[in-house]
Amino acid sequence: MTRPVVHFEIRGKDPQRLAGFYRELFGWNIDGANPMGIMTVQHGIGGPEAGVGGHIRPAEAPGVSIFVQVLDLDDTLRRAEEMGGHAVMQPFDVPGGPTVAQMADPEGNLVGLVKQ
Repeated sequence: MTRPVVHFEIRGKDPQRLAGFYRELFGWNIDGANPMGIMTVQHGIGGPEAGVGGHIRPAEAPGVSIFVQVLDLDDTLRRAEEMGGHAVMQPFDVPGGPTVAQMADPEGNLVGLVKQ
């Protein structure tokens, strides 16, 4: 039986700043930090019922990526830059797939964007 992805983490030196960034950029509901300093990002709406799918692919360096579905890639990249992040990859059409882009948050974490 295929098991779904059910959790992600975004790490950084200033987690309060990161929480504010993601609240404003994606409208995420993020609970206050617990005694360990960990904040909880509530699940979104409109996601796939069975969970999130993904890829395993070759790369020069190891890493894990998350992709967030947005309505407007260009607007999201612009807003991310205004808020201290930056565009890493401008929108492009994946052959036979969606339109995607990539940004970095204020701590440099890479986040993929997928056009809804």
